[in-house]
Amino acid sequence: MMLDDFMFRAALAGLGVALAAAPLGCFIVWRRMAYFGDATAHAAVLGVALSLTLSTPIFAGVLVVSLLMAIIVSTLSGRGYAMDTLLGVMAHSALAVGLVAVSFLSGVRIDLMAYLFGDILAVGKTDLIVIWGGAALVLALVGWRWSALLLATLNPDLAHASGVSPKREQLILTVALAIVVAVAIKVVGVLLIAAMLIIPAATARPFSKTPESMAFMAAIIGCSASVIGLKTSYALDSPTGPTIVCVVALMFIASSILWKVSRSFGGGEPAGPAS
Repeated sequence: MMLDDFMFRAALAGLGVALAAAPLGCFIVWRRMAYFGDATAHAAVLGVALSLTLSTPIFAGVLVVSLLMAIIVSTLSGRGYAMDTLLGVMAHSALAVGLVAVSFLSGVRIDLMAYLFGDILAVGKTDLIVIWGGAALVLALVGWRWSALLLATLNPDLAHASGVSPKREQLILTVALAIVVAVAIKVVGVLLIAAMLIIPAATARPFSKTPESMAFMAAIIGCSASVIGLKTSYALDSPTGPTIVCVVALMFIASSILWKVSRSFGGGEPAGPAS
C-alpha cells in the first residue's frame, strides 16, 4: 500500500499544509499581518507543553493555545498597544514560556527539534488524517467567506456599509490561522510555519491579476516547494522542513528577479488588494 511508504506520507503531508496555507497566506500578505502569523505559530510550543502535561492530542493543545494567542492579540491591538510591539512581546514570551514548560516535563521523552523545525518524515496515517482534515476545514472556511474576507480587507468602511463586519472576518481569519498552525507543526515546525504562509503568497503576487489567481498560484508554488524540498532533503540528507522553506525562498528570489526584468520591458504592476 502506498501509505506504507514514509516518503509518500511525507509528500501528502506537505501538499496538505501547502494547500491550507496558500489562501490564508494571501490574506496575511494583503493585510500585512506577517508578524501576526509568526506570533500565533510561536505560541504552538506552549500548546505542545500543555498537551504533553495533560496527555491530550498535540493537535488539540496547539489549536487551543494558537487560537487563544490570536484572539488576545486581536483584542489588545485596538486598545492603545502598538501592534508591532504587542506582537513582539507576545510571540517571544509564548515561545520562551513554552520552551521552559517543556523542559520541566518529567517522564516524557521530547524531541524538541521535531516541534521547532518539523519532522515530516515521521508523519503517520493518523497525522495525515489530521493534516488533511484541517486543510479541508480551512479551505471550506476561507471559500465560504471569501467575498466577505476580501471586502473587509480591501475597504473596512465599505464592508460595514455592505453589512459585513470586519471584526467578524478578522475572527474567521484568526480561527483559520490557528488551524493551519496546528496541522503544520508536524511538517515544518513552529519556527517555519510563517514562512510557508507568507513566502508562496509573496512569490505569486507579482504575476497575479486577481486575488483568486494569486491564491491558486500560491497553492501551486507551495505544493511544488514541498515536493521539491522533500526530494532535495532526501538527496542531500538535510533537515526536511528547513529544506522545503529554502526551496520556496529560492522561488521567491527567482520570482522577484523575473518580475523586475519583465517590468524593465514594459510589464505592469501586480494586481491584488495590496498593490
